[in-house]
Amino acid sequence: VKPKMPRLFPKMSMSEVDEKVRLIAEKVYASALKEEDTKDAMALFTVPEDCPIGLHEDRERALQKELAEQHSQESAKKKKNFMLKRSHSMSLSVSTDWALSLVSPLLSPTIPEPCQPEIFPDFQRVTISGDYCAGITVEDYEQAAKSLLTALFIREKYSRLAYHRFPRTTAKFLHNARDEEWREEDEILPDIWPYPHEGEDPYSMEGIPEDLNYMLQMKDGIVHVYDNAEALKQEQPHSLPYPDLETFAIDLSHVLAMIADGPTKTYCHRRLNFLASKFYLHEMLNEMAELKELKSVPHRDFYNVRKVDTHIHAAACMNQKHLLKFIKTTYQTEADRVVLEKGCQKITLKEVFNNLNMDPYDLTVDSLDVHAGRQTFHRFDKFNSKYNPVGASELREIYLKSDNYIKGEYFARLVKEVAAELEESKYQHAEPRLSIYGRSTSEWESLATWFIQHKVHSPNMRWMIQVPRIYDIFRSKKLVPHFAKMLENIFLPLFEATVNPQKHKAIHIFLKYVTGFDSVDDESKHSDHMFSYKSPKPESWTTDDNPPYTYYLFYMYANIMVLNNLRKERGLNTFQFRPHCGEAGSITHLVSAFLTADNISHGLNLKKSPVLQYLYYLAQVPIAMSPLSNNSLFLQYSKNPLREFLHKGQSHWNENESYDCLFFTFSQITCDLCEIARNSVLQSGLSHQEKKHFIGSNYLQDGPEGNDIRRTNVAQIRMAYRHETLCNELSFLVDAVKTESG
Repeated sequence: VKPKMPRLFPKMSMSEVDEKVRLIAEKVYASALKEEDTKDAMALFTVPEDCPIGLHEDRERALQKELAEQHSQESAKKKKNFMLKRSHSMSLSVSTDWALSLVSPLLSPTIPEPCQPEIFPDFQRVTISGDYCAGITVEDYEQAAKSLLTALFIREKYSRLAYHRFPRTTAKFLHNARDEEWREEDEILPDIWPYPHEGEDPYSMEGIPEDLNYMLQMKDGIVHVYDNAEALKQEQPHSLPYPDLETFAIDLSHVLAMIADGPTKTYCHRRLNFLASKFYLHEMLNEMAELKELKSVPHRDFYNVRKVDTHIHAAACMNQKHLLKFIKTTYQTEADRVVLEKGCQKITLKEVFNNLNMDPYDLTVDSLDVHAGRQTFHRFDKFNSKYNPVGASELREIYLKSDNYIKGEYFARLVKEVAAELEESKYQHAEPRLSIYGRSTSEWESLATWFIQHKVHSPNMRWMIQVPRIYDIFRSKKLVPHFAKMLENIFLPLFEATVNPQKHKAIHIFLKYVTGFDSVDDESKHSDHMFSYKSPKPESWTTDDNPPYTYYLFYMYANIMVLNNLRKERGLNTFQFRPHCGEAGSITHLVSAFLTADNISHGLNLKKSPVLQYLYYLAQVPIAMSPLSNNSLFLQYSKNPLREFLHKGQSHWNENESYDCLFFTFSQITCDLCEIARNSVLQSGLSHQEKKHFIGSNYLQDGPEGNDIRRTNVAQIRMAYRHETLCNELSFLVDAVKTESG
């Protein structure tokens, strides 16, 4: 048996980087820091309000390049090779080999044999004949293809190291570009445990693994693991992939340079426009055929397909009427209960309301004031204040916190009532976010104890941990000496519970039901520090200033990656990194997440960068969009790009409560809504076993082969269209590098 190679993080030095790439990357960052879109860094197609004269000049230059190319024999030869390759691809018969119908013949060794013909539906396909990519020169096409493939290789590396998902279709094409064979057994997937079977105790302390006696130490902001005290003394860490800031900065600079590259932007802009137009034609030609498919499915409709709310905060998981009713009920039945302690004074619920000069009987949904409206638009501070019922932080402390005088009992009861409603509906699931702040290492023990004592587990809920980016607040209050201490408070307890679960039983049990981490806060907050390989290490970050977004993301990803590899070694579940990203602020946030995140929440700013938007499409990065939340904070509902992203085939999902709004505002049809619901299950933290049960046993397969229409109510025609379109786009990139190397 061939010995398994150790999983290590391949390190690079900044001296290996092309100086031009580094300078362009720094320019993009500098323009973001100044909060201005410089013409060079954010040129054509990035910002719609570009000067018409500039647009005209850019088009003139492109035309001149094309005219010059016509007189070049080398370009003519390349063009002929590309056209031969594309014509060969297009000549393949759909009926005999569906999987290769619209992609390069180069892929034949890596694509499995086609399945039964009936799985692959016959429908009206939209194809383009003629030039391989009209409108840009051969050199620009080659440059764009190389850049895009480089970025995809980088994301694949970071995804594999962290046990994040990477789409099979894209992986197959990348392997082919490297002349390698893709094998299913080499696929890396998150390791998420299924919920306990009926009759099993979800809080059982039986069978907890033994102590490994490893030593742990925070070094350069990342927890390092050592086999014993001697290894720690010799500084010989356990064989795990430990990322370093310099290598990350190098990989980041490649993608940053891409988003400022003119030819790449032009190519991506054209492909995105084509994807939108292609879907419009597909819908026009096949809408009735898709509807006919759905009508032939017995029992299943939109209301009884599985849906997962992948973007919800536990403190906001109940609606305002539910919260109001709960407050009134507790006041009527427990008015004399001590619920707060200030100094040495114990305060009852009745006294709390007396101090606020209000009677719960008079409370209404309006006076409760927890609904975000027009007054919160572009005001994150006001948006956050909506978590305070009646504007009173005391009520938030009592009802919406897990760590308070009553040990979070009211909050637990509220969450369990929401969970009971989900269980009753059967088909709805949620992944509420609970907060870990990094003030002290005791936060994890407190949260885990709350979860177990109040028996908060539900088969219809998985849990996410959100970490607010508020180091500056802790530092100004002298709660932490440097940024590394905050990271240590967040991650060291997790490593300790992984190494010695016997000593940290509550955390070990709780972590079974945690699926991932989120990084949250106002993205529009300005940072004066420009992230680079020269950025100070976390131990040296002692100023009161908050580190930039990318700095937070790297160190969260780095610790999650090491932790996942350690937990995988122990046979424990792994975690996904799923940050809030692209809701506001610089588009460089989306570049950071492209490397580090399994999936993201929001992604609104993708519309500002065609290169990033196209990369997120090619890598099928899931995007959890929240039109209602955005409508209250950053973007009006009617201007939300959700519909545009859906049409182009970017995997995404929005809140459960948004479905009705989506249906009426965007006039989405049933197949669209069911596709969004299916995507929500795919990108969620549900286990492999649950996904097989909810959306089909072959869900990991691509295209219609991986879709069970009896469970998802998504038309096979739609699935075939999505898969063929993605294969077509990826084949353009592989054809470019293969033709050149050939």
